[in-house]
Amino acid sequence: MSCLRQAAFPSRVSRGLVIALVCALVHTLAGPIAAARAEDKPALAKVSVLLDWFINPDHGPLIVAQNLGYFKDAGLEVDLVAPADPNDPPKLVAAGKADIAVGYQPQLVMQVAQGLPLIRFGTLVATPLNCLVVLKDGPIKSLADLKGRKVGFSVGGFEDALLGAMLDNAGVKADEVTLVNVNFSLSPAVISGQVDAVIGPFRNFELNQMDLAGHPGTAFYPEEHGVPLYDELVFVTNIALKGDPRLVAFLDAVERGTHYIVNHPEEAWALFKAHSPDLDDELNHRAWIDTVARFSMTPGALDERRYARFAGFLQSRGLIKTVPPLASYAIEPGL
Repeated sequence: MSCLRQAAFPSRVSRGLVIALVCALVHTLAGPIAAARAEDKPALAKVSVLLDWFINPDHGPLIVAQNLGYFKDAGLEVDLVAPADPNDPPKLVAAGKADIAVGYQPQLVMQVAQGLPLIRFGTLVATPLNCLVVLKDGPIKSLADLKGRKVGFSVGGFEDALLGAMLDNAGVKADEVTLVNVNFSLSPAVISGQVDAVIGPFRNFELNQMDLAGHPGTAFYPEEHGVPLYDELVFVTNIALKGDPRLVAFLDAVERGTHYIVNHPEEAWALFKAHSPDLDDELNHRAWIDTVARFSMTPGALDERRYARFAGFLQSRGLIKTVPPLASYAIEPGL
């Protein structure tokens, strides 16, 4: 009986030896198992994004998605790059030098009409920001009051078309106003009295800038004066990449970033200013608040009728000769 008990229940020495052997085996296998798991985890797909300008509140969803890890969750490593020249991003994407550019819907249609292989696959800011601004206490109380006055502008082409349509809507002929190129000094030009109005300010920025300077302005919005609605900021890519799965993943992360901003505007502002401390001031905080409601809540969605209508407007103003097929310059990826 004692022999049986001894065989069934090894000594403490033999039990210790077994335990030591098991531990050694586990330790030996742990390294290869961990390495295998690391190899199974896919590498992040790199995506280069050229902004339309230096980082500002308009780029909120991108900054939030970057800082909260939403791009990483989507399997992406996103590089956000501010351009040296704001005219370059679409051209660089068309040339295959970058994956994505933040652009403008009006310019996109004109660029495609000129032969650039670009396509819109998402929306960042879903309303116009462009507007016409005058001094609140100045002589211009309606667009009809612009007759015989000076209007400043920074970029010709589309801004001319906007102004022309708004003047037509008010019964004022284009040759009844004097256009003055004030470059990008829009607010100072109207505050100083160099011009009576400026076309091209962004309603979420210049109006706040003027108010903080002690010269509040009044805005006339194009969409209320004869101009069809359009998306101010869109995501564009080379048409050769229109089926790239990275585009859908990118928009999924941007959408998460947008909804975080809408749900937590002040917490999102804290993330934004921590990312760009030089923008932590009253002007940018005001611009942030005014921009929140204008971000696209469904950045991948495409309103085909709205896009076709606006392309028709560009044709009617002489900015494009023919309206291109919608599928040639705008898609809803993943469908």
